[in-house]
Amino acid sequence: MSIGFIQNDLDLKLLVLYIMDRAAGPITFLQLFELALFDAGVDYFSLHQAVEHMVSTGQLSQEEGRYAITEKGRRNSQICQSSLPRSVRLHCDENLIKVNEALRLESQVRARIMEREDGSVNLCLTLEDNTSPLLHLALFSPSLEQAQQWAQTFREDPSALYLGIIKLLQKEDSDET
Repeated sequence: MSIGFIQNDLDLKLLVLYIMDRAAGPITFLQLFELALFDAGVDYFSLHQAVEHMVSTGQLSQEEGRYAITEKGRRNSQICQSSLPRSVRLHCDENLIKVNEALRLESQVRARIMEREDGSVNLCLTLEDNTSPLLHLALFSPSLEQAQQWAQTFREDPSALYLGIIKLLQKEDSDET
C-alpha cells in the first residue's frame, strides 16, 4: 500500500486550503474529494470531517451545497502552503485545470427558471465572456418541462443561440442593401 503526503488531520486541512484557494469558484464536496483523492492518505470520511471543521472555524463557507474559501482560510493557505511538498502542489494545480475551466464556463453560462403563479414559466438565459455580458434573454415558456429542456440545450451549446441571433440580425442588415 502506498503512503501519501497526508499523514494526519492537519496535513489534510492544508491540502484542502491549498485546493480551495486555487479553485475558480465554489465547488461541491465531490469535486473537492476528486481533487484531493490523488493522495493515498485521503479518504472520504476524514475529508468530510475536516471540511465540516473548517466550515465551523470560518475557513470555508458552505452555500447551496458548494464550498468556498473565506478570507481567513485564504490567509491560512498562503501562510502554510510551503508546508505542502512541491510535488503535491503541482499535482493539485494539474487537477484544478479541468475543474477551473468547468467553473468558469458555468459562471459564464447561466439559465434561471422562474415559475409564475399561472403555471407558466419565465426562463432567463445569460451568456458572458470574462469582462461583459454577451447575451441576456428572457423567454416565456408554457411549462416547466419545456423551460428545463430549453435551459439544458442552452447550457450544452450557448454559442449556437448567440450566433443564431447574430446571424438573424445581420440578415436584416443585408436585406436592406
